[in-house]
Amino acid sequence: MTDFASLPLGAPLLQGVDALGHARMTPVQAHSLPPMLEGRDVIAQARTGSGKTVAFGLGLLARLDPATIRLQALVLCPTRELADQVSKAIRRLAAFIPNVKLLTLCGGMPLGPQLASLVHDPHIVVGTPGRVQELLRKGALHAGGVKVLVLDEADRMLDMGFEEAVAEIAGKMPKHHQTLLFSATYPEAIREISAKFQHDPVEVIVDTAHAEGAIEQRFYEVEPARKLDALAALLAAHRPESALVFCNTRRDTEEVAADLDRRGFSALALHGELDQRERDEVLVRFANRSCAVLVATDVAARGLDIKELPAVIAFDVASDPEAYVHRIGRTGRAGRQGLALSLCTPRERPRVAAIEERQGAPVAWGTLKLSAPKGKTLTLAPMATLVIDGGRRDKMRPGDILGALTGEAGLAAEAVGKIDVFATRAYVAIRRELADKALRRLREGRIKGRSFRVRALG
Repeated sequence: MTDFASLPLGAPLLQGVDALGHARMTPVQAHSLPPMLEGRDVIAQARTGSGKTVAFGLGLLARLDPATIRLQALVLCPTRELADQVSKAIRRLAAFIPNVKLLTLCGGMPLGPQLASLVHDPHIVVGTPGRVQELLRKGALHAGGVKVLVLDEADRMLDMGFEEAVAEIAGKMPKHHQTLLFSATYPEAIREISAKFQHDPVEVIVDTAHAEGAIEQRFYEVEPARKLDALAALLAAHRPESALVFCNTRRDTEEVAADLDRRGFSALALHGELDQRERDEVLVRFANRSCAVLVATDVAARGLDIKELPAVIAFDVASDPEAYVHRIGRTGRAGRQGLALSLCTPRERPRVAAIEERQGAPVAWGTLKLSAPKGKTLTLAPMATLVIDGGRRDKMRPGDILGALTGEAGLAAEAVGKIDVFATRAYVAIRRELADKALRRLREGRIKGRSFRVRALG
């Protein structure tokens, strides 16, 4: 049975699943949830978009006792973006369970408010290893009642150097607790982590490959000095509505994004050294289609949940075959056609050979005719983003912003795109040709009867 109703889940959890529109389980959910609900440790290989968050979210919520005010479930994630997404997903699943307190505790955020929020123990914490380790050491976070420990994207936590922090955190858990380990790739290091922290785990390896032909994959050999020209040529030739470009280093993400911007593309860089607000704004603009090209490292792209991504382009060949599989798995989803293009210098040929060995077939090669760089050709994203200096703390909701734009501002609802409301600010996407009009009208008008500072972003 692949219906959620076939599982021993309480009515509130089934209501939560139903409210999210999930009727049938994905393969990773169908294979991992039964042993999770039996209390078994589970190690699962599951890529982004496979439904793993719902799987472990239901697993930990099924063991939760809301009447007991203590930390009962801890989820560790490698990045703030992934932690935020996991928190939102678990909150939605728990919508019909009263009085569940969930906290998101990540580095890069002020410590004071997090300490204040821990005066009363939460039921669930989702956080990054460094900050959770720090709060445990300070005695602000109490792990004695933890029933479920989840290590999400465990391979990237190892890549980012969190193994020591994870080991220290796991060492503070009660002797009899459940450990759930999810990883997009399954290298030997993950098996070693499992051996350290898990007891007789159930292994779940689900083939989440795309349908044959769903992704067009092509490699292009290019000299290092012409890689930027080649990238611009591919973007100009295919003209994807949005594209995720992968680089292997932070420095390259900045240089590539800056070069594309000079050439007239709407491009932004995403890497680990951006502060939280900068990261939020980059992700908001990419998701709301006011940025057409996002240039990112593999680690920074973890946790991105972009459902419709027409193209991924590797500026550098992935350092290992599993990373390549994870990259291309971001396109061609939900029955849509995807495009996965890779630039390869002669020195990167051995990496391509490793990818061919991993997939058991040769890769397809394309040819590029590169002419001398021309002048700037504008290839702008269809939307522009406006920032409103008001958010949830001002009781602002997306409907309030939409109402102000379609009411006093006089815009058609079709001209307004995605609206994101944060604690102290909100972002709204507007059709690019109407952005100046919307900005002017919002500055002159009011939202919920109040005037707010409004400005264009980027």
